[in-house]
Amino acid sequence: MIDDAPETRKRRGFLLRVFHFRKKYPDVYEFIMFNLLANIATITNFAVLFLCNRVLFVDWADVDFEWGPFDYSVANGGLAGFLAFLLAYGSAQTVNFIVQRNLVFRAGNRLAPAIAIYILAVVVVYFICLYVPTVIVAPLANIVGPLAPYVANMLNILIQVVILFPTMKFVVMRKHSEISDRDA
Repeated sequence: MIDDAPETRKRRGFLLRVFHFRKKYPDVYEFIMFNLLANIATITNFAVLFLCNRVLFVDWADVDFEWGPFDYSVANGGLAGFLAFLLAYGSAQTVNFIVQRNLVFRAGNRLAPAIAIYILAVVVVYFICLYVPTVIVAPLANIVGPLAPYVANMLNILIQVVILFPTMKFVVMRKHSEISDRDA
């Protein structure tokens, strides 16, 4: 017996529209899904940042840390801020790689080279994202108070999307068909 209730027909109609949209606009669909599912990494990022700032590295918040251009003075979060951004970013990017590879891009290329290229891209973005808080946290603290690291983190996430989406789509996460087309 076929369930033809209005809710079932509605759900089936929605899924068909999504399927047709995906077929007609595959790149737009991937970009939308990339951003939607990147929220899993974003939640991981904020959860780890919160845990680090409030539990793990609390004792190091009043320790200045400077390494090259990275000035994590106490006003910029200190050593705790540096370590918190480091651990939050690394955790989020690990989650992001798994989610994007399996659910968005459904990549079929070899895993080892994909991981190597992804790590290189992530390291470049990481240094950019490590530098950003040293420039904006202290001034933001005058405006938003203790929310400054989280606002800086939002800017870092935007930077990550702008750089990592094209890198992942066109270099790191190739599909089986793209690989065989290129090798043919």
